[in-house]
Amino acid sequence: MMSERVRLAFTIGYIGRHFHGSQIQPDVTTVQGELIRVFHKLKWIDPNDTSHNLVLSSRTDAGVNVRRNGGVVTINKSLWESLTPRKMIRAVDDRLPDSIAFLSVQEVDEKWNPRMALQRVYRYRLEGIQGWDSSDDQFQRWLDLFVGTYDARNFARLEEGKNPIRKIFSCSPWVVNQRIIGFEIVGEAFLWNQVRRTAMALYRLSIGELTEQQIIDAIKNPEKPVDFGVAPPEWLILWDVIWPSFDHEVIPEITTVFTPQPNEKYLERTMMSRWESGAKLEMESLLFHEWSRIGKLPHVAHNSD
Repeated sequence: MMSERVRLAFTIGYIGRHFHGSQIQPDVTTVQGELIRVFHKLKWIDPNDTSHNLVLSSRTDAGVNVRRNGGVVTINKSLWESLTPRKMIRAVDDRLPDSIAFLSVQEVDEKWNPRMALQRVYRYRLEGIQGWDSSDDQFQRWLDLFVGTYDARNFARLEEGKNPIRKIFSCSPWVVNQRIIGFEIVGEAFLWNQVRRTAMALYRLSIGELTEQQIIDAIKNPEKPVDFGVAPPEWLILWDVIWPSFDHEVIPEITTVFTPQPNEKYLERTMMSRWESGAKLEMESLLFHEWSRIGKLPHVAHNSD
């Protein structure tokens, strides 16, 4: 007789440079692979189950950082009832590397699908790419070019069988300490590399390598292939994923300090390299501080008797 099962939704964050992407792959370290390893170690899922019972919501490439992603796993109902969300979070998080944060877990309907999100929010730190200038007052107009429902194949690595039509709700400047450092883009779902290709197009607009008309033409005429390039993954953060009927706390952002690029007239390669190293650590620091707040464990009152 099969044990009764329960479907659990969880949220996680991770530092992208430690993983060869989110999805499980043979012989390399991935986020999904690390989660499965821990659930196997805890004997919460069957090690002989090859169906990948534990799956993630949004796929991310190697190097991409994540503030909050999510996934789902199915375990025995008796096990779930013997645990509390607090105990489960601590048990998993204690066994994961520090580069992954296991943030929350809750029971969901058996038909709940982590891939069916209402919104996905990404942020890209454009100032990480040498030469980008945020002072141009045309920036918001450039961002507006990418808002709407359209065939985005010219801004993606299109996989066979994928619908290229994507809905982008908003695209706005990412402002830190009254300085534009990049952009935030919010959509229903994104194609592979879509945000990084959007970032590269915006970068090339800022340095004069592209025109607005070229972007407009690429969107209006998707049957005419163009390739504007792909921005580096390390400046990208999957900021949030929002699901329907999901207990999802939205909290105010913390104050972030991001150091601007050196503004030397003749910028030495070594100076830029050192700034990049520090800037990447600033982004990682931001994520750890965000996790410390959004990963607040459920309160358990102690019995004083």
